[in-house]
Amino acid sequence: MRTNGKIVSLKKALALRAALKKSGKKAVFTNGCFDLLHAGHVYSLEKARSLGDFLFLGLNSDASVRRLKGPSRPINRAGDRALVLAALQAVDAVVVFGEDTPLKLIKALKPDILVKGADYRNSTVVGAEFAGRVALIPLLKGRSTTALARKLGGRGR
Repeated sequence: MRTNGKIVSLKKALALRAALKKSGKKAVFTNGCFDLLHAGHVYSLEKARSLGDFLFLGLNSDASVRRLKGPSRPINRAGDRALVLAALQAVDAVVVFGEDTPLKLIKALKPDILVKGADYRNSTVVGAEFAGRVALIPLLKGRSTTALARKLGGRGR
């Protein structure tokens, strides 16, 4: 599948989810801003994908990133972030969402496995009640978008 074809609407994501369910395949979901892609992101996405048959990635829109991270973010626009993420072998579909949390997406997709970084606790993972189970992935020490942004000129938060 071409990279652009992996960037999908919620409607298309729901059709993909229905097909996965019908064929008995496990859907995995994770989300984030992914403003500056780094090794920690690649590690966590590959780990997430290894837990199932198909990885849906919920990507915060530009407005959502600004609300969450401040006026100097995002560094990269949503379309560019989505394209880079879709190019990764571990990612099967990217869905951009405008809310501050992916609750609406998770509630609609009802993934078999919801993945977040180990800096979360199961009780604080948004949408956990709509997933089959929650998996927490260890983070790579010293890898973060905030640290990279600070190195680039103080744009982190």
